[in-house]
Amino acid sequence: MMEKQKYIGIDLGGTNIKGVLIDSDGNISERMEQPTKDSGEGAGEQWKNTIHEMVHSLRKSSQSSITAVGISAPGMADEKNESIACMPGRLQGLEHFNWPNFLELDDIPVRVVNDAQAALMAESAFGAAKGYKHVVLLTLGTGVGGGILIDGKLYQGHFQRAGHVGHISLDAVGTIGITNIPGSLEESIGNASLPRRSDGRFQSTDELLKAYENGDHHAAYVWLTSVRNLAIGICALINAFAPEVVIIGGGITHAGDNLFTPLEQFKAIYEWQPGGIVTPIKKAIFSDLAGAIGAAGFAYSMQGKT
Repeated sequence: MMEKQKYIGIDLGGTNIKGVLIDSDGNISERMEQPTKDSGEGAGEQWKNTIHEMVHSLRKSSQSSITAVGISAPGMADEKNESIACMPGRLQGLEHFNWPNFLELDDIPVRVVNDAQAALMAESAFGAAKGYKHVVLLTLGTGVGGGILIDGKLYQGHFQRAGHVGHISLDAVGTIGITNIPGSLEESIGNASLPRRSDGRFQSTDELLKAYENGDHHAAYVWLTSVRNLAIGICALINAFAPEVVIIGGGITHAGDNLFTPLEQFKAIYEWQPGGIVTPIKKAIFSDLAGAIGAAGFAYSMQGKT
């Protein structure tokens, strides 16, 4: 019986660093978690050394050789996916830091990928998007992130900036967002913009949903308007990229039927369906480990590439 290939995935987050040892079927044999400690004197050196120790510990605990290592981090990766080229204002020392050199893993390839794109690779390699060649994923939380899979490959685009699906415009005269786009999808449903969208009545999506479930009419208006805008944004992305499936992840998916039922109803109104083809929406499988699993999945997908 052929031994399964094994991969290490690391997710560098603002609060915690997570690591997994995973095989090509998506089975996790070990996981680790340590605080990032991104503040105080020597903060940058601390999380770098934590990742070094975590990778070598996971490698040592593996019963077989490691095929590749993936690292998920905020920001945009360089063209070789060996470092983060652009991430201003957070995790000092991350930009242009060469991970393959630092980790000293001899001939084991090390790949770096954006954290939102990693969520897509987790679903593509091991989750809800496995077996699909063309996929759009949206992560809905404080903002809206995502990733795009074309012909079975992560599409990173020029300067590795592709996949910012939350920054498509739904309203040309709407509020200007962080990328200078007015009326973005992120502004329409992201948790950060909820106080403005609800005239100050609700401070979080959880609070909004509780009021919605209790029959609050204002909450129903705000929530269903947000979901309608999400459906329109998804339909625009379907028109642009023609995916086989759309995956939705992030904290908002905990809303369950309160999200997916009206979303499907609104999508049925706005989706262009040539030949009667309907693009399904699926809930992402992975949650808190999506970044680490996706980093491993990205490394898995990049095997043999230079």
